[in-house]
Amino acid sequence: MATTRILVVDDEEDLCEILKFNLEIEGYDVDTANSAEEALTLDLTKYNLLLLDVMMGEISGFKMANMLRKNEKTARIPIIFLTAKDTENDMLTGFNLGADDYISKPFSIKEVMARVKAVVRRTAAAKPQVEESELLTYETLSLDIKRIKASIDGEEVTLTKKEFEILKLLLENKGNVFSREEILSRIWKDEVYVLDRTIDVNITRLRKKIGPYGKNIVTRLGFGYCFEG
Repeated sequence: MATTRILVVDDEEDLCEILKFNLEIEGYDVDTANSAEEALTLDLTKYNLLLLDVMMGEISGFKMANMLRKNEKTARIPIIFLTAKDTENDMLTGFNLGADDYISKPFSIKEVMARVKAVVRRTAAAKPQVEESELLTYETLSLDIKRIKASIDGEEVTLTKKEFEILKLLLENKGNVFSREEILSRIWKDEVYVLDRTIDVNITRLRKKIGPYGKNIVTRLGFGYCFEG
């Protein structure tokens, strides 16, 4: 089995070294960068996970994540934010950028290891499902399950991993209503703390990205969401 490669990006050098040491004990291959600027000089496509500090120099963790999500090559790299900013709005900002988890400082090393394992396990678990079918379509909307890509009229639509998984869930179960709790349990699975509003944020963003098909994702007040068509 290939080694999971992790990049830790934080302006606290001591913290980077502590995380690197402990992650390597767990068997991960770990690199560090002390700024977003330094991280962006690396080949980020080789990493399976980024641990990204929010409050750094000119390029914050949020800004770097936004840059990565706009680039097709890096749009689906899992991200765990590390931050001293733990307000609900900050968490929603992180999840709105497609974060896989959000850990508030100060944190215990055990907590970080548990969160990392959960994200790595969830990412690995998604791979066998890729073989279930190759193409999921509705009119000109198409999901390539093997390549984890979405397109409309042949034009690729860049979705985060969570957005893709939500759309796949709704599209392959057209007409079925999924509550927020069901979506959380299926998409976020092992997440320790996820706000209900995170679902709404992802749905809102997904509707905008799929343009004319956004209206097909219907809200059933008091029940949840479904894809109608």
